[in-house]
Amino acid sequence: MTETPVQKPNPVLIALPVILFAALALLFWKGLFGDPQTVPSALIGKPAPEVTLPAIEGSGFPAFTSADLKGGGVSVVNVWASWCAPCREEHPLLLELAGRKDIHLYGINYKDDAENARRFLGTLGNPFSAIVADVNGRAAVDWGVYGVPETYVIDGQGIIRFKQIGPLSAEALAGPFAAEIDKAKTPLKQD
Repeated sequence: MTETPVQKPNPVLIALPVILFAALALLFWKGLFGDPQTVPSALIGKPAPEVTLPAIEGSGFPAFTSADLKGGGVSVVNVWASWCAPCREEHPLLLELAGRKDIHLYGINYKDDAENARRFLGTLGNPFSAIVADVNGRAAVDWGVYGVPETYVIDGQGIIRFKQIGPLSAEALAGPFAAEIDKAKTPLKQD
């Protein structure tokens, strides 16, 4: 009787599941703990989505439209909600930003109750020259919103030039965000 030789397992086949698991774990780790502000936006350099939303019900605040974003000056659009704690933290900075005479500050109120939105602005102040209500969140999907707050810099032709994910900080408002507003004053070169 002849014995059949025992084949040794291929080390590559043994290591393959471990390597795949490690790669997936690294990917998930980066997704969970990475900086969300570094997530690129597909809308940079493209026209801002159409805005056809109503004003916050019963607020007396005016609404804005896409035409307002193409009015020739730089616009800043902030997506916020009364239930959003970081929105409350960044609100004093929006009031400061509203003092700039070289921009128009607009708000999109995201999935909020009109009474809560009115109370939020009544208590903390209204920095916006016009506000619309995105009650069902559809416009936020069109704008590529990951979560509130988010703030967009839009040039005079209605092109999104910058997206701030998360709340504005005093440092950003004085430095990088201000620089993005200044860059948006210069028209994009046509190819």
